[in-house]
Amino acid sequence: MSSKEHKNNEQTTELGSLNLKEIMDCLPQRYPFLMLDKIINVDGHKSAVGIKNITFNEPVFQGHFPGEPIFPGVLIIEGMAQTAGAIVIYEERNSGKKFDVYMLTIDKAKFRKPVVPGDKLEYHLELIKRRGPIGRYNAKAIVDGNIVAEAEVGAMMREAK
Repeated sequence: MSSKEHKNNEQTTELGSLNLKEIMDCLPQRYPFLMLDKIINVDGHKSAVGIKNITFNEPVFQGHFPGEPIFPGVLIIEGMAQTAGAIVIYEERNSGKKFDVYMLTIDKAKFRKPVVPGDKLEYHLELIKRRGPIGRYNAKAIVDGNIVAEAEVGAMMREAK
């Protein structure tokens, strides 16, 4: 895990990152449904930024929409949820237990601008509240500094069988 530092209330916190292999170790999703290329600025399970590079060769663009490719909003929401799931699972990696994460809620979803091939989509997540195995995140999807979508996503962590 590589790191950066940031100041927070007079304390220095190391922010980490997850590469594609580490993400795949945390999540069951695989191509073409893995909506992440990497995760940066990871602060435990509290916050992170997921990155998805949108390319024209995404299978979804064959039908959404021919001649005017637009990345579907539902897949943006999925990317937000995958970012939250990956950082929660990664945080638990040393517990000796294996966990799965399940999406519970999507609230306050808004789509502001289309996402198209060539965009670098960033999923900015911040923990709202975590109680036991259930967490809720504020998520913003950003391209070139502009919010393209936002939502609150809730998920539940469960020990894997």
